[in-house]
Amino acid sequence: MAQKGKTQFIFVMGGVVSSLGKGIASASLGLLLKKQGLNVTLLKLDPYLNVDPGTMNPFQHGEVYVTDDGAETDLDLGHYERYLDQALGRDNNVTAGQIYDSILTKERRGDFLGRTVQVIPHVTGEIKNRIMRLVERDPELDVVITEVGGTVGDIEGLPFLEAIRQFPFDQGRDNILYIHLTLVPWIEAAGEIKTKPTQHSVNKLREIGIQPSILLCRTQRPLDDEVKDKIGLFCNVTPEEVIEARDVESIYEVPLRLHAQGLDRQVMEQLGRVYQEPDLSSWEEMVRGMLSAPEPLEIGVVGKYVNHHDSYKSIIEAFIHAGQVNGARVKIRWVDSEAITDANVEERLVGLDGILVPGGFGVRGVEGKISAVRHARENKIPFLGICLGLQAAVIEYARNKSGMPEADSTEFNPQTPAPVICLMEEQKGLSQMGGTMRLGSYPCELAQGSLASRCYGEDLIKERHRHRYEVNNQYREKLEAAGLKLSGLSPNGELVEMVELSDHPFFVASQFHPELKSRPGRPHPLFRELVAAARKHARAKVEAK
Repeated sequence: MAQKGKTQFIFVMGGVVSSLGKGIASASLGLLLKKQGLNVTLLKLDPYLNVDPGTMNPFQHGEVYVTDDGAETDLDLGHYERYLDQALGRDNNVTAGQIYDSILTKERRGDFLGRTVQVIPHVTGEIKNRIMRLVERDPELDVVITEVGGTVGDIEGLPFLEAIRQFPFDQGRDNILYIHLTLVPWIEAAGEIKTKPTQHSVNKLREIGIQPSILLCRTQRPLDDEVKDKIGLFCNVTPEEVIEARDVESIYEVPLRLHAQGLDRQVMEQLGRVYQEPDLSSWEEMVRGMLSAPEPLEIGVVGKYVNHHDSYKSIIEAFIHAGQVNGARVKIRWVDSEAITDANVEERLVGLDGILVPGGFGVRGVEGKISAVRHARENKIPFLGICLGLQAAVIEYARNKSGMPEADSTEFNPQTPAPVICLMEEQKGLSQMGGTMRLGSYPCELAQGSLASRCYGEDLIKERHRHRYEVNNQYREKLEAAGLKLSGLSPNGELVEMVELSDHPFFVASQFHPELKSRPGRPHPLFRELVAAARKHARAKVEAK
């Protein structure tokens, strides 16, 4: 039986190829264990040498997920938060860059007292310390699920695998569980499922000294008993410990599929805990709503990373959440902002039920975003702007409604005669790029009676930020006089957090990132109301025909 009050540790690793879905699998297991009444948290170990993904190209890394405490993290933390429905922080994402930075700082300070600094024990020890930091922060934790990024055999991941190999010696064998996610491919030409890649991947793990207790097998085809028996025999697990992880239509089906195959039961029993059949009825109902929503809506996302959808992962999920509660299925039309001009904007955005302009950095594609904002404003199409989307909305309104045709942001045109968007005061003089933006959760006061206030149902909110530029206070009075409502301000009144239009069905923009706090079954209010407005817009088009 599990020792009372002792935290236990589950490590999820991947093999054969990347992008198998370790993050979804880890988050799904976290949800299932939370349904068992356990206090669970998740941790992502990333072997890359960047300190965090904040300065990484979105085309390479995808979305940078920001936590309440201002950490720039891997997008898998978004999955963790959405499935667990709890806020995580900077301690829940550890990179090799952070590990080596910490060790080298200690070495320069003389903390190692002249000893030779080595991978073992210093690097592995620092990795273990970072895992245990979660337990120090919350001694009541029952389980820490740690996802190890990359694949088994990657040279940069070896110190992480060695560190988790040592965990049973530190925490007791009964308190450690290894889960390996691997590929079982279907070879079309042979008409067969092949188990050899999984066998080799597990062999590689065993060479390192780790014997997985449970295998999650990603596959397009069902695994029959014969295949499971074969995998179990050659990988040293029982057939019951071979869990099929088949492709599904929605990632929110994954916990239900894993539960149906007994993953949570296996984990609880192997950790010496009493298993109880969980109540997953609300999750099942939510998934049914997502998959069977009768009303299709098309909403355009106008950005410059649209060919790499992971760059907007939380936005995609927020639309799924909002569609489910509105009885609608949102189809995203990805629109490259670099391809939009004032001349072709109507053609590019024709037929949309709603428009969202997301965040981003740099001048590339900005004029296309501004054209999209104008199209939404003039044609009364429901609109939501996020971060740079708010700044594009302010620039567009200043140019076309406030008598400032040369209005711009100093980020794009430092010499603009009307800098309606400018660098935040505390950003001036900074020399480093990484981790220096306005990051994390900040309060915002909403104007009473505003659309923003009606969306939220309250007047004081907290939202997550990631930006360097802001609305220039010198132009606020002129913008308001022309009809732009500044509906959300920082409590001291110095920063514009939200803008909206009163003479429009739904025109709202936020400096913060609402998508980061949307949850399945509990969508973010701005996405929920954007989809509701888009639904009305779609119905009105049908009625007008």
